[in-house]
Amino acid sequence: MGGFRVGVTDFNLVSQSIPESGTLAGYQAAYANSADSFWLVDHLNGLFPRSLWQAKYCGTTELVPTLDAYMEPWTMLGHLAAQDPADRMFLGVGVTDTGRRHPAVTAQAAATLHLLTRGRAILGIGPGEREGNEPYGVDWSKPVARFEEAMATIRALWDAGGQLVNRDSPFFPLRNALFDLPPHQGRWPEIWIGAHSPRMLRAAGRYGDGYFPGFPHRPEDYARRLEVVRSAASDAGRDPMSITPAVWLTVVTGEDRDDVDEALDSEMIKFWGLSASDTEFRRHGAEHPLGEGFSGAQDLLPFTMDEPTALSHLATVPPTLLREITLNGTPGEVIEQAAHWRDCGVRYMVVVNGGFLQRSLRKGLMSVRPFGNIVRRLKKL
Repeated sequence: MGGFRVGVTDFNLVSQSIPESGTLAGYQAAYANSADSFWLVDHLNGLFPRSLWQAKYCGTTELVPTLDAYMEPWTMLGHLAAQDPADRMFLGVGVTDTGRRHPAVTAQAAATLHLLTRGRAILGIGPGEREGNEPYGVDWSKPVARFEEAMATIRALWDAGGQLVNRDSPFFPLRNALFDLPPHQGRWPEIWIGAHSPRMLRAAGRYGDGYFPGFPHRPEDYARRLEVVRSAASDAGRDPMSITPAVWLTVVTGEDRDDVDEALDSEMIKFWGLSASDTEFRRHGAEHPLGEGFSGAQDLLPFTMDEPTALSHLATVPPTLLREITLNGTPGEVIEQAAHWRDCGVRYMVVVNGGFLQRSLRKGLMSVRPFGNIVRRLKKL
């Protein structure tokens, strides 16, 4: 994949009228704006408090009745595969996790999509978040160790050539396991790994075809972590430059700066700031309301927060932090910010329109136009 590439993410939530109408509209817009790929998140529930999903806080509630009704991404991607007769955009999950999905099932889903799309599937994967695992009885004590074993399991099944697989593992032992789906023209889907911690970065270097972090951080942090990924790839006997340097970012845009600043002051968009760790809060002279040592989105359980609690937490989010962890501004300002990420090593940027989370439904819908402008201009970086 040469040159600068751009992907677009949709939250894949059930819409008020036809369940898939919002996702289909996002897909069609991404196609019209010449995006290289289209991505769906993999959640059973969201990373925002359901207590704030009210019209006074977010206008999109008129179109989306609940922010926790996520549709299953692999099913939806299969549906979307039939919508693209030109076979141009890649389709990816950004990202699934290795806690509540057995790696053999994930390997099957990704390989199936790859066959159906004639080689256009990307498996985005990571250790997951507490909110999608612990409430459903999945042990959350060793998510990185589980992730490493899941990656080894997927690779073992894909590389077995249809032969029986036996593999010891504390999480996913294989006993005469059989995986006989074929790769598309000899190639399996690329695996893009969402990683931040040192151990996860090394795993990304060992197993990943792409480095694909998606939670709050800075371009300078990205550059340092990318070097760790590449060093780990080299240590594993892999070509470090073959790993696609990608990133997942939220965009908050509008027709002018005033509209953008108004959106950034909206409750649901401000809540994105709570996805940052206590380290990021301290850097901006504040304490994280969820306590010292809070790691960020990976440990966030927002659906247990009542309205007063959620609002009190929002009051502690530094405005400078929110502007640091999003691409925000008019299209020209966003492109300038994106260029900094490019200069720090990013070659594939996957973006999501955060404007739909603002108070005004009208301005949220209006953000579609400048967001599309941004997607088109990103491809020229």
